[in-house]
Amino acid sequence: MLKSIKSNDNILISTSILNISNDIEKINEIDKTSTDYIHLDIMDGKFVANKCEYINKIDFNKKVDIHLMVEDVVGYVHKYKDYKPEFITFHYESNETKIWDLIKYISNYSKVGIAINPSTDVDTLIPYLDDIDLVLVMSVKAGMGGQKFIDISDKINKLITLRKENNYAFQIEVDGGINIDTVNKCKNADILVVGSYITNSDNYERQILNIKNILKK
Repeated sequence: MLKSIKSNDNILISTSILNISNDIEKINEIDKTSTDYIHLDIMDGKFVANKCEYINKIDFNKKVDIHLMVEDVVGYVHKYKDYKPEFITFHYESNETKIWDLIKYISNYSKVGIAINPSTDVDTLIPYLDDIDLVLVMSVKAGMGGQKFIDISDKINKLITLRKENNYAFQIEVDGGINIDTVNKCKNADILVVGSYITNSDNYERQILNIKNILKK
């Protein structure tokens, strides 16, 4: 793995389309914005209570960032690998005994990410940080959009320290409850997943630019 540490001068936006997952017209509108990624939340109704899948493949112009909130990670990777995603991220909590196998399997199709819920300590990921490309820090409990943001800035800072001290290459992504009021608490991350703040509005591009403008300050 290439040993480089990404600068935070250009934080990327990954737009979650969870709230509009059944509206192809609105999804296509998001794909035309200045968002950097389309974030696909895949939920199986087992690992999390809710369920969300994309039965018909959508051809995106943007890079795709897949977040698996599922028990059967291998099965869902097989379902969605044709999206040719930049990242496929699975939850540490759903597969604690199979982490190495899943890292190896996913790396055949994309860059590998591991997500942790707010209650999971960053230290649990230390054995894997040299072998993954992304750490997804949840600022809400996985499984439902529109939740209140939990301040996880301490986790971001700890990951940055670990990355610098060990010359790791992973990127840091934050997901959950991000809007113009909470985004400043995530400014040290590399990628921010923004959902409801963008998709619940009548002007997606305006909302994306609002976030990006705050990040430039």
